[in-house]
Amino acid sequence: MKKAFSSLMRTLAVGGVMAAALSAGAAPIVVGQVAPLSGMEARQGRAYSIGIRLALNKANTAGGVNGNTFSLVSKDDGGRSDDTLAATRLLLSESRPLVLAGYFGDRSMADLAGSGLLGKEKIALVGYRVNEIREEAPLIYSVRATLRDEINKIVEHLATVGITRLGLFYPDGPGAAPLIAAMEDVAKKKNVKLLVKGSYKPDSAKVAGAVIDAFIAAAPQAIIIASSGSAAADFIEKYRMNGGAAQLFAHSGADIEHISQRLGEEHMKGMAIAQVTPNPYKISGLLSKEFIDTAAKTPDLGMPVSYAMMEGYIAGSVIVEAARRMGPKVSREGFVSALESIDNLDMGGYKLGFKPGMRSGSKFVELTIVTATGRIRQ
Repeated sequence: MKKAFSSLMRTLAVGGVMAAALSAGAAPIVVGQVAPLSGMEARQGRAYSIGIRLALNKANTAGGVNGNTFSLVSKDDGGRSDDTLAATRLLLSESRPLVLAGYFGDRSMADLAGSGLLGKEKIALVGYRVNEIREEAPLIYSVRATLRDEINKIVEHLATVGITRLGLFYPDGPGAAPLIAAMEDVAKKKNVKLLVKGSYKPDSAKVAGAVIDAFIAAAPQAIIIASSGSAAADFIEKYRMNGGAAQLFAHSGADIEHISQRLGEEHMKGMAIAQVTPNPYKISGLLSKEFIDTAAKTPDLGMPVSYAMMEGYIAGSVIVEAARRMGPKVSREGFVSALESIDNLDMGGYKLGFKPGMRSGSKFVELTIVTATGRIRQ
């Protein structure tokens, strides 16, 4: 996998260099990323990175923006939150990126937001993935709906079809309290009951037997899984093996490709997952067509297209749009101003917008059914 990923990065880098050469004198805009390119969440980290590069190279092939081309410099934190901040400092020092993108992890994002580094450097971060409900922070911009939006969508659907006894599986830690509060709030509004809650250590993918026992004893009709893909797979496997029969609804951060590789067909049956981007496997609008066409034209993509790759493509496309609005004079401050001017961007089947004080750009959530073979069925 590492060899294939490295080969793809060389292919995409060559494409960027060739496009840059076509635009004489063009100054590169560097996008910096620190993400899990190895470790438990490597599949999603790499897919997100590829998606960003696809969007940047699409712009480069068209001649760049305002005389500037784009490049992505990525560093691997291995999914270790303790390494994210150090790698970001090194990236900022070595490559002087105009913007950061494609970060992963609750603690990683909390540490970065709390460090004051973004404010000191006056640099924005566009596009990240977490498994918690977090307060918005200056200079951090999401290109996806929030976990609160996903939970609202799932519970609303369940209440509509008469499923009223629910469970919640989530990562323990500072983000647990607001997640539980949001779940209890929407449950009250929709007149459903949260019967059982269970958690796991966020830096682990193992689920304790006592947690499984609690869900089996409570017998909820449906369980909402707000966890990483690795933890979700462990929970589902143990829950089903112990006779758990509830419908399972995972949030968008669960890696369905990883889950389907690990679990048998008997465990996948009846599972649903919330998605926060258009389907990357079929054309449903201009955005999905652009993504599918761009991926298809890229030799040796290295891994299958996925929702994580689509999300990376959206983040990269937003960066390109902000650079276009910034004009030929490039600065971090100018980029932030340009980002906050994107108040209603229709990407073709996906709308996104920011403004001062509102940095969660999308409300798009749809529920998809996972087949027994791990494929998405709308």
